[in-house]
Amino acid sequence: MDLSFILNELGEEREDYFRAVSPPIMQTSNFAFKKVADLRSSFEDEYSTWLYSRGLNPTVEILRKKLAALDGAEDCLVFNSGAAAIFASVLANVKSGDHIVSVRNAYTWAQRMFDVILPRFGVSVTYVDGRETANFETAIQSNTTVIYLESPNSWFFELQDLQAVATLAKKTGIITICDNSYSSPIYQQPIAMGIDLVLQSATKFISGHSDTIAGVLTGSKAMIERIFNSEYMTVGSGIQPFNAWLLIRGLRTLPARLEKISRTTREVVSFLNAHPRVEKLVFPLDPSFPQYELARKQMKGACGLINFVIKADQCQTIETFCESFKHILMAVSWGGHESLILPKCAGMKPDAFDAANPEHRSLRMYVGLEEPEYLINELSAAFTAINNLS
Repeated sequence: MDLSFILNELGEEREDYFRAVSPPIMQTSNFAFKKVADLRSSFEDEYSTWLYSRGLNPTVEILRKKLAALDGAEDCLVFNSGAAAIFASVLANVKSGDHIVSVRNAYTWAQRMFDVILPRFGVSVTYVDGRETANFETAIQSNTTVIYLESPNSWFFELQDLQAVATLAKKTGIITICDNSYSSPIYQQPIAMGIDLVLQSATKFISGHSDTIAGVLTGSKAMIERIFNSEYMTVGSGIQPFNAWLLIRGLRTLPARLEKISRTTREVVSFLNAHPRVEKLVFPLDPSFPQYELARKQMKGACGLINFVIKADQCQTIETFCESFKHILMAVSWGGHESLILPKCAGMKPDAFDAANPEHRSLRMYVGLEEPEYLINELSAAFTAINNLS
C-alpha cells in the first residue's frame, strides 16, 4: 500500500462528513440506537460497531487503519500511553506459572512490570543480552510463552536480529513482542520479519509535536481482537478521540519530519565524532556502531536519538554541560519538534557517580527540527563551558 495513500486517504470517507479535508473529532462518549436488535448485536460484538467510546470511536478508527497499514499489520489498537500498550500485549499472553524472556535494559515501565507486578502472579522473567540470538535459545524454558524485544533500545541502541528471534520463537509457539519506538514504522517493520506483536510510543515520532501521549499495538486481527475484548476493555486504556485526531495530524508530516531530522542528525553525529571532549559516540547507522551491519539490514534509517560519552572526572562537569544549553531542552522522551538532552547521571545520586564508568558520563541527545548549525553552535558553547572549568 502506498505510503502517501496511507497518510492522506486511508480510512477517510470525506463524503460522510461534508467533504471536509480534515476528519472531524467525534467527541462523544456514547452512540444511540433505534432498534433493540441493533443494540443487542453491539453488546454481543462491540469490536465491530460503535457502542461506547471507551472501546471504539470513528475518529480512532481512522487512526487504527492508518497505523496498522504503516506496520504492515492486519489490525491495530491505540492506547492512552505506550506503557499501556506494553502492559496489554504482555498480560494478554501470560498466565500464572509462565515465563518470559526479555532483552536487558528494556524501557523502564516494561521492566517494572516484569520485576514488580508479574511476579505477584507467578510469572517469572529472564533477562538476556539480545545482541546474540543464542542467548534467547539458552534462556527459553518449557513454560516460556513470550519473548520481549526492544530493537533498538532507547539508550545504547542494542539491536536484536528480529528475523532470527522470530524464527526461533515460532518453533515452540512462543509469542514475540517488539517495541519499535526508536525506528517508527517508517524505518523498521518488525512484522515483516516475523514478529507477532509490534508496539510503539506514538507520543514520539507519530505525534511529532510533544503534545500527545499515546501507544500503538499492531498484529494479527485475531490477536488484536482478543486483546480488545479482554485487557483493552477491562483496563480502560483506550485513547480519546481528540488525542487520536492529533495523531492523525502528526501522521501527515511524518516522512518529511523524519527526513529532516535524519539529515540534521548526520551532521550532529559528524560534529560529535570529531570533538576532542567526546570519548565515544553511539548511533546505529554510524560505522563505529558494533551492530552496524545488522542495523543496515533491518532498519531503513535511523534518526534523532544519539548517545555520546564526554570526558569528565566529576559529575559537576556533566551537570555544567547540560545546564549551559540555552535552546536544547533537558527532558525525557523524543520525537517532537524540539531537541533534547538527557544525562545518564540524572538517574543516580551524585555520590554514586563513577567517572571510570563511561555509562555515568553518557548523554542521550534527541535531534529535533532545528537547523544543524543552530544545534552545533549550542553544543560548541556547552563544550566551551566545561573547558573553562579546568
